[in-house]
Formats: sequence, structure tokens, C-alpha cells
Amino acid sequence: MEDTVTIIGAGIVGICCALSLQERGVKVRLIDRGAPGQETSFGNAGVISPFSIIPQAMPGIWKSIPKMLLHPNGPLSVRPTFWPRMIPWGLRFLAHSNEASARAVSDAMEILCQPSVMLYRRHLEGTGSEDLVVDSWYVHAFRNDSGASLRELGFQIRQEKGADLELVGPEQLKEVEPAISPAFKAAVLIKGQARARAPGQIAEVLASKARAQGAEFIRADVAALEKEVNGGWLLRTSNGVVKAEKLILAAGVWSANLLRPLGLKMPLTAERGYHVEFADPGVSLNNSVMDVDAKIVASSMLGGVRVAGSSEFAAIDALPDPRKERLLVKQARAMLPDLNPREMTTWMGRRPSFPDSLPALGAIPDQPGLFAAFGHSHYGLMMAPKTGELIADLVAGVTPNTDLSPFEPLRF
Repeated sequence: MEDTVTIIGAGIVGICCALSLQERGVKVRLIDRGAPGQETSFGNAGVISPFSIIPQAMPGIWKSIPKMLLHPNGPLSVRPTFWPRMIPWGLRFLAHSNEASARAVSDAMEILCQPSVMLYRRHLEGTGSEDLVVDSWYVHAFRNDSGASLRELGFQIRQEKGADLELVGPEQLKEVEPAISPAFKAAVLIKGQARARAPGQIAEVLASKARAQGAEFIRADVAALEKEVNGGWLLRTSNGVVKAEKLILAAGVWSANLLRPLGLKMPLTAERGYHVEFADPGVSLNNSVMDVDAKIVASSMLGGVRVAGSSEFAAIDALPDPRKERLLVKQARAMLPDLNPREMTTWMGRRPSFPDSLPALGAIPDQPGLFAAFGHSHYGLMMAPKTGELIADLVAGVTPNTDLSPFEPLRF
């Protein structure tokens, strides 16, 4: 049995790396300041889709950014103090907003997203919690039916890659999702997907599985990484020093700060998202539903109806903006007119986003034994299981039969 591999970060990506390493006979330990899977992984909208392979930077997006930024109810905002960091990141983002780049990024995203449903079901098999992942469609609902077209580039790319899409009008939409507002006049149904009924609980179940298989979980804040003179790494943590020969960095948006003292600067930013969850909603949804105009996603979960959205660029440790939460409640009620809003919880998380919507995966050049597994942007839940497979192969010395160059950690 190989020496223990240390994983910094026990979110869904770190947990999937651990499970895949264990399948290859490798011992693992995970270090995180919090409980497994209860940070960014916890709060997403729950979509698990082989076809969520469309990057954020698409042709023509530059035209809509000013409106999104200036409208008080827009889905995009930048804290004033964050603009100096936002401008260079945003210019890199816009450089990818052409069709050739969008298609190339989509090909790379497909590598990670395509097997997501199958791999989650494999990981959950035998846990007694297999029902946490259920078959689903992804309903993209439009208030203006003129905007709903299968000729739109994102839907074209999905169809070219085998997605089963259907364009429906208001009557068919009402049959699929009776609870949503009659203000929606059309929808594109993306079939052949799944959804998580409780993303945080999936992480807990899979962490328990890893622990039962021998994984060690250390509750500590990692303050610094240092190279040892004779090889390997020292992790300076709030609970003392940890030694590691092989190290996987899966700490989401916090990963960049740990790499900076090593002379590695990455354009990784905190793209903060919010959700509201209604414990006694009085309505239910059969699928994951996106309000395309508001750019929010609603889904029925074990804890009630969750409505998630917003892209807020701000410092990692900036306090949540209560206006975002109020806006989500307003949008949720507009989407679901019969929603009972009284029993509600709110949440804010930090998506680790690179300008090209792709994560950093693989061995970090000139840093022996250090592997990157972070930066999954909006797609962490979907990309986590395949990320685990690829990283486990690399750490175990197996060359994956996959071109990993799009995810090269120092590509920027």
C-alpha cells in the first residue's frame, strides 16, 4: 500500500478524490477547517447533468453585462472595492467569449460532466442513500417565447453532443411543472439528467463511506504550504504541522492563497452565489427549473424548495449582501406564485472561478508531489466525480487516457 496521500479540502471534490484513490488502493487523509461538504458544495442548485457543458463566456455576452451590472435586480454585481481585481479577470473572461473558444471549452467540460450521474450512483451504491440522486430534466423556462430557440449556440452544442432537447409552449410547460407561473411562455427541456435531493447530505454520506474505508479526516485550518528540503511538503495548520509526500489541493477558492507564497499567481476569484430554501413551500417541482431571465434555478429538495442564483464578485471574506437574499425571495415568488415564503433559510457560498470556466487539474509544474483539483466555478457538483477519477490516476502514477491540457494549472 502506498504512502498516505493528503487532500486539502473536504468539499465534494476532495471527497471524490479520496474515494477514487481508495478504489486504487491508496490511503488518504483529508484536512478541512469545517465539516465535510458543508462549504461551497453544500449550497448549489443540485443539478447533476452530463450536458451542463456551456461555459459562462459565450458570444455576445459583452452586450448584456452592462445591463446585468446596472439593473438593481440584475444577476451580476461587483463590490466597489473589488473592481481593481475584477477588471483584469473580466478582460480574460471576455477573451473567451467567441464561438471557437466556447466550443473548445465545452469539449473540455464534457470530459468532466458527461459521466457525472453514473459516477455518483457508483459512489452511493451500498450506502443506503442511493435515492439522494434522482432522474430529472433541466427545464430552461422563458417569459418571452421569442428567446426560446434550439438554434441558440448553447442548445446547439448540447444537441451536437447527444442531448435530447425539446422546445415546448406554455401548455406543455404547465403539464411538466404545474407550480410555475403562467408568465413563462416557453421552455427548453433538457432530458437525461439527474438532480441532487440534498447536496450537503450527499457529501456527508460519501465522506462517511470514505471514513469507513479508512480515510482520516483532520479538522484544521491550513495556513501555509512549505517544501521540505529533501522532498515532500509541510502543512502548517491550526492543529500543528502535517507532513505529506503527495498533496492534492482541493480547497476551492482558498487554493490560490496557499499557492501565492510559492510564487504561483492564478486568476482564481470568488464568484459568490446565494440560495434561499423554503422548508414548507406548499408547492413542489418535478425537475430542476431555471428562470432564464432572472438566472435562478429552483429545485425541490429534502429540505424544501431551494432557489439559487446570483453572481457576486467580492472578497472571499466579505459579509453576505442581504439585498441578494431579498431579491431571491422576490424572484422565487414570481417564479412560483403559490409558494409559502414564511419558513425560510438563506445561504451564501463562494464559487472558485477561472475566466475560462474550467478548473485547474493535474500536477503543478516544478512543485513535485503537488496536484491541483480546484476552480470548478458553477459546475463543482457535476465535475467532482470525474475530477476524482483523473486526479487519482495521476497520483497513482497512471496516465489518464484523456487530454488534460485544457485544465493545465498554470495555463494563464
